[in-house]
Amino acid sequence: MAVNKRLCCGHSNYYYGVGPGVSAAPAGVSAAGPGTVPASLLDVAARAVAANVPFQRVEQSFPRVPEHVLGRIVYWSFPRNERYIRMYSSFVSSGSSSVAASTASASAAATGSGTGGTGREDGESPGVPFDRGVRLLESGAVEDVLQIGFHLSGIVREPGSGLFPDQEKVFKASVSFDRCKITSVKCGCDSRDIFWCQHIVALSLYRIRKASSVQIRMPISETLLQMTREQLQKFSQYLISEHNDVLPTAQRLADEIMESKSTINLLQGAPDPTAGGSVDDEYCWHLDEEQILKLVKNFLTHGSHSEQLTSIFEKVREMLRARDSNSVRMLTLITEQFLTDPRLPGWRTSGIPTTEKCRPLWDEIGALWVCVILNPRSTAAEKSSWWQRLKSWSELPACPLEDGDTRSSGAVGTQSHPVPHTIFQRALEAAYLSWNDSHLEAILRCNRPTAELRKNYRCMCMGTVNGLCTLVNSSGRRIWLENIPLACARVEALRSHGYTDEARRLAVAIVLGMKHQQRLNCLSYYNRKNMVPQPAHSGFSGSYHQRYQSPSAEGWIGHPLDPIGCIFMTLLEASGLAAKDNTVPISEDECPTCTAGESSDSTSCSHHHTCTASEDLGKEEYYCLALEVALMGLGQQRMMQAGVYAQEKAVKQEGKLIAQLEQFELDDVHVEVFRDQVQMLLESGSGSGLGHGVHPNSTPMHTFAKYLFVRLLRHDANLAFRVGLRAMRLPVVESTDDHDEASVGHSSQQPTPGNPGQVISRYPRWFNFAHVEARQCDLAATMLYAARDEPQRLRTVLECAQRNIYSSRQLFKLAQDAYECAIPKAGTTRHRPLLEAALELGLQVMRLTLNRPGWHRSEMVRWLVKCATELGYEALIDLMKLWYSFFTPSEAAGTVASTIVSPATLVHLGLDFVRQEELASRACVLAVQCVRKDAPNCALGALTLCEKNVRAFDDIYMHIVDEASPSMTWIQLFAVARYLERRTNALRAHKVALLGMKNLHVAYNQDSHPAINDIHWACGLSHSIGKNELTCMIQVVIENIHCATILSDILRRCTLNAPGINAIEGKHRPSLVILTYDKPPLIQLLNAALSAYVNTMHARLAHISPRHYTDFIEFLCKAREAFLLAPDGRHSFAHLIENMKLVYKGKKKLMLLISERFAL
Repeated sequence: MAVNKRLCCGHSNYYYGVGPGVSAAPAGVSAAGPGTVPASLLDVAARAVAANVPFQRVEQSFPRVPEHVLGRIVYWSFPRNERYIRMYSSFVSSGSSSVAASTASASAAATGSGTGGTGREDGESPGVPFDRGVRLLESGAVEDVLQIGFHLSGIVREPGSGLFPDQEKVFKASVSFDRCKITSVKCGCDSRDIFWCQHIVALSLYRIRKASSVQIRMPISETLLQMTREQLQKFSQYLISEHNDVLPTAQRLADEIMESKSTINLLQGAPDPTAGGSVDDEYCWHLDEEQILKLVKNFLTHGSHSEQLTSIFEKVREMLRARDSNSVRMLTLITEQFLTDPRLPGWRTSGIPTTEKCRPLWDEIGALWVCVILNPRSTAAEKSSWWQRLKSWSELPACPLEDGDTRSSGAVGTQSHPVPHTIFQRALEAAYLSWNDSHLEAILRCNRPTAELRKNYRCMCMGTVNGLCTLVNSSGRRIWLENIPLACARVEALRSHGYTDEARRLAVAIVLGMKHQQRLNCLSYYNRKNMVPQPAHSGFSGSYHQRYQSPSAEGWIGHPLDPIGCIFMTLLEASGLAAKDNTVPISEDECPTCTAGESSDSTSCSHHHTCTASEDLGKEEYYCLALEVALMGLGQQRMMQAGVYAQEKAVKQEGKLIAQLEQFELDDVHVEVFRDQVQMLLESGSGSGLGHGVHPNSTPMHTFAKYLFVRLLRHDANLAFRVGLRAMRLPVVESTDDHDEASVGHSSQQPTPGNPGQVISRYPRWFNFAHVEARQCDLAATMLYAARDEPQRLRTVLECAQRNIYSSRQLFKLAQDAYECAIPKAGTTRHRPLLEAALELGLQVMRLTLNRPGWHRSEMVRWLVKCATELGYEALIDLMKLWYSFFTPSEAAGTVASTIVSPATLVHLGLDFVRQEELASRACVLAVQCVRKDAPNCALGALTLCEKNVRAFDDIYMHIVDEASPSMTWIQLFAVARYLERRTNALRAHKVALLGMKNLHVAYNQDSHPAINDIHWACGLSHSIGKNELTCMIQVVIENIHCATILSDILRRCTLNAPGINAIEGKHRPSLVILTYDKPPLIQLLNAALSAYVNTMHARLAHISPRHYTDFIEFLCKAREAFLLAPDGRHSFAHLIENMKLVYKGKKKLMLLISERFAL
């Protein structure tokens, strides 16, 4: 901000100046400090004038003002409160949202200028400019301090540091001030920051704490008036001589003065930077706008300085509490800079999500503007100006929406697609609120119940709803009934502007009104439920026979203004359980409802009695009210927000409020309040999320119910479980009517889950559905553990969880949690009821996911068997008896049965031989059943399981051979055949291998088929058994294998000794007969191989390219070797080549290469 240079005219007839030797101490105040001697009337008047009246007004109002009077005005015009110096030179303390706490009183100057701060407040960083300035002052680094009129200057010596501790730095610092505010600062350090540097701090604190040591002179213009012409000429020439750099400026000014019609000569007087402010000047504390804009721009461009920018918003709130006009100025700068963000159009129209760093800051901007526009001391002109500014911003195409996920596409203005609001809509609506209400004024002055109010509860009020008073409650206290977010915005505005007591009284009235309305809603719901006829004026209409009650149109939790959090913190501060805001003191006769621009028909508010703290509620009552409003807010039935950010914000607000509640223990009084409020929530209608009927799109109460359950469990277990059972529901995925907890345990109806996948495709979309399901599972787990020692209650909770939890993943997690709580720990035994509950939940998961593809069930199957094992023999038997309801055949025959009969399980159970045999027998029965249902996937596992049970083994084998083989792949059949061979069942292995060969087909060009090894093994097995078996196998091979190389390999292997001869059953080995190529069965195989070679050659020649000539010749070499095995093979191969040359004579190069290779 530029230095204020007011045009001053001379008034030498009344002003004579103060010489160098004149003392600056105020008359009547000793140097020992304020309060030792009462201040004189002159100082009292001078202080009032200095703080409120421009110096120019003083000059213009009186033709002659005594010199000592003007001196006292100049003296008292400097700020007297160090809190403002701290506010402009440090961040707000991280440990508190309030202005810096009152600092310790320093040795006061002989001025009575108020308290100073020497210490550092808790949480304040020692590196902030204010603390460094205090250290400089205390070290005596401030020198040559001089006050000339309304200008203060001095020298600050800063010791060296780091590598150069002896290099002292000297800085010239100066400030200008007006009406107890520093309006401009200048320092030689050239520090560029949003805060004043430590040198300015040190100079300002020196003036506050050591005012008696400061030489005070009158403004320089008055000194010039006392000079003669010769003195003025000498003064000018000396000034120019000592400052040669001003010579060009001096010459320019001289030229303009010499010109009679110049601008300078047309103006009366001349500028004087030491003469204070003008009447027309808007005086305010110095604020570096350029640095604020730079900080915001850096954040928007690079995402840096986010913590510092957050502190700037806290600084705005601090200024609001101090009623500093710079708060609005700083907020305006921040808002305008944010609106220049080039990313805004994309966020608004293109569906690009807003960055996570920017969204909370936009919310803070909107909330701050609500506080600004609801300033109870603002004038009508100020409100109109702010409204016009907000309106112009909200009409910008790039202005962000309150819910950043809302898009402009689609039908709007309907219930399913409401009209989106800009971030400034709340502030625009708040502009229509007025503080001119007699009932509101009475609340802000005092809300103490009186005998008259209690006596006239039903007849003294001016307005009624349903025949009941809307101004007072049954206890005779005034209540305030208004839209809760707007009413709470009033409270936040009062708190933000330093009206702590008034905010507290209004908060109490709002909570009393909420309780009053809650009782009316509860009575209404009860009457409708019981069909009680209502009087004509009751306002009740509609039928109770409906599935659910409509929730509140606007939820309190997740609201942009956080109304419940505001009221809760206000009452908590009043109870003494939270740190209060340390605001600038407010005079007792200052009522926020009497604004500067509004007048009241009645007498001034200052004439009314104002309550003191002792006449209000006690601290315990404030905490009880805080507890009640938190419970009412958290328990409100509210619609799920439409956007992902809005839903996340609601979750965070709910978690924050519950975390604050968890910090305080409940005594007997609090427990009664807690119990009463929970009962009210349970018996309410549409206003409660814990009521009997809720809207499908209402926000679930799982997190809140868990908090209630834990808090109530020690004091009222029945009520705790009632809350938990009621809140377990998840209406958004329910496909049947709601069930109350009373019916749990008495209904045979199985849960019919809806489709959770539809949740993300409906409006509003439940982006946080996974979080909702997780919280539902947490609630169920907490209740299961609490009910572990009460079988009936445990069954009730278990059935409620099974009916309401639709997520298989969460059900499985719940089962695991129950299992972890039930398994034995050091020195304890298994908790069988919890184990049974865990097993039942696990079985439900297996049943729900039985036919669901893509689910990884292997982990769940292993866990379920482990859980059943912990329960013992009977659980394992039941599991195998009913396996088809929970497992696939492959799971049952594989993991389930094999784990149950494993040695580790038998050792763990410690069973006798009879029970071990029973388990094994039941496992074999299960294996046979599984093979009959799904032989392809169960055959091998079932055979392995039944190795020692001959009858079951034979049944499985016969089923594979007679019925299942067509549905089994060659891989499965060959695997079974190899297993049978390893078990010395060669004949059965041959039969199954033959079936596998029938299911296998190999084309002419599949010479690297994955079944090659199985083909050779099967042929070798047949060869080892006998000629007849080999003949059968070769017939199938000829039919299904058309690859020439594979057939030739089989042919050569069959001429060798038969492999695997030891695998044949019986006592006698068959006689070994050497097979030849010219006799069956190899003659048929040889002919098939030669035919395959011929067919393959023609097929390859039809599409051969030059780069494949070499490979083809190598193939012909293999073919010749096969042809030579036949009696006339040489002649046949030569004939084949000649025929090839004739047919493919166009491929001359290839034919030439063939002729050269085979000499044909």
